[in-house]
Amino acid sequence: MTQQSPAPADEAVPSATLTPTQAFDALYAFCAPALVRQTYLLTGRRELAREAVERAFQLAWQNWPQVARDRDPAGWVRAVAHECALSPWHRFRLRYRQPEAPPAGAADRALLEALLQLPPTYRRTLLLYDGVGLDLPETAAETEASTPAAARRLTHARQAVADRLPELADPAALNRRMAELASAEILRSAQPPAVRGCAERQTRFWTRSALAFTATIIAATTLTLRTAPTHYEAPIGPARAISGVPAEVGLGPLSAGERALEAKLRRSAENGPERVVPLAR
Repeated sequence: MTQQSPAPADEAVPSATLTPTQAFDALYAFCAPALVRQTYLLTGRRELAREAVERAFQLAWQNWPQVARDRDPAGWVRAVAHECALSPWHRFRLRYRQPEAPPAGAADRALLEALLQLPPTYRRTLLLYDGVGLDLPETAAETEASTPAAARRLTHARQAVADRLPELADPAALNRRMAELASAEILRSAQPPAVRGCAERQTRFWTRSALAFTATIIAATTLTLRTAPTHYEAPIGPARAISGVPAEVGLGPLSAGERALEAKLRRSAENGPERVVPLAR
């Protein structure tokens, strides 16, 4: 991994005379190929390595003013790529649940299996120190650990690999074999314009989503203000029974006498005497 060691600032960081697009493309061309190989050693998955590196550069382009002023832009992108590659959420993705085809060579398969058997933090520490070439404080800072903790991780990782592959007990031999393993795989990455275009589309999407969400909140607040009551209305109390008022009752059936009287009244109305007519004067 000849290009994986940290480069001097005048090599890794593009010149200040370049435009942002030119500076980003230069950083991408300098770091992306080696970074994909590094990430493959972390994950053992070719597509995940490419995806993690592209995602890291998309975030770099979205935050380019900050990244361009960083002391080590290459280190910024590398840290993000490693975090993306080691995210535990990948285990829930269908495309990464099945194992990937191992390397063709038996020695390469044995080394990759030994690396993948390490805990992710130990694997990352070993890669940064013995593979990339960072010193111990830089390795500890990038893995968010103290220097003694990083030293313990490195020691245990070396011992675990040496137990499985005794010929790699020498750190120099381990570094050489990791470089050979990474270089043996055909690992591609997208072109810089495609990465920048994807980052810009994501930025536009999230900007429009934020504006739409804000507009929805404003509309809901306006509707609430227009429909909300403007004064206090006392609630209606529960119903109570009123005493002293007789309950309404329906008419019952007529008795025999009442039915006879009803019939008599009807006959009198039909056959009664003629009406009294007033006499004219």
